[in-house]
Amino acid sequence: MLVVKDLVVHYGSIMALKGISFNVNKGEIVCLIGANGAGKTTTLHGVSAITKKTGGQVLLEGKDITQARADRIVKAGLVQVPEGRRVFANLTVRENLEMGAYTRRDKAGVGRDMELVFAIFPRLKERIRQAAGTLSGGEQQMLAMGRALMASPKLLLLDEPSMGLAPMLVDEIFAVIRRISRDGTTILLVEQNAYKALEIADRGCIMETGAIKKSGKAADLMKDPAIIEAYLGG
Repeated sequence: MLVVKDLVVHYGSIMALKGISFNVNKGEIVCLIGANGAGKTTTLHGVSAITKKTGGQVLLEGKDITQARADRIVKAGLVQVPEGRRVFANLTVRENLEMGAYTRRDKAGVGRDMELVFAIFPRLKERIRQAAGTLSGGEQQMLAMGRALMASPKLLLLDEPSMGLAPMLVDEIFAVIRRISRDGTTILLVEQNAYKALEIADRGCIMETGAIKKSGKAADLMKDPAIIEAYLGG
């Protein structure tokens, strides 16, 4: 579904991504893990055109989207949930969800998807008229994910969905990610909680200083002594 070839991103004179290549097959959960500054978020931003690419190619379902604008990429079915949630604080829960569907013209489908979001996140329905800025951190993460689902994505990019959440809420968010995957959405996940990410992923990529150092089946990576020592608590 997604093919990334030799992706390069610069921030000024600094090469943040050094020609990375990977793919995400339809129906998979693929995770990118690594320390702060490894290039995980930059990878998502490069793929979704939030950050300008200086080299390489990105293909979505066989179509070259390397030079496509971010809004065109969303229309093509690739949608990102940003790090830090970034909900529209002054808008209500409903209005935030409606913003997620801004590229769509199928009103009936939008209504059905809003009910689906409420089925996945019942608390959002309870707070439908509440300003997003007054929600808890966990509820804002649910809203950010629900807003992305309103775009009817084929491929969902998740950037640090568990950041800043209590352990119980982390478990809840990862359970939702599994559910979204089972419902047919392909997922590329960036996550510092390496254990949780590898636990639900089909495959993983280990990133260090703008490069992919190792990749493989998630179950195999979880047994790798070097990865256990570096990322899984020894």
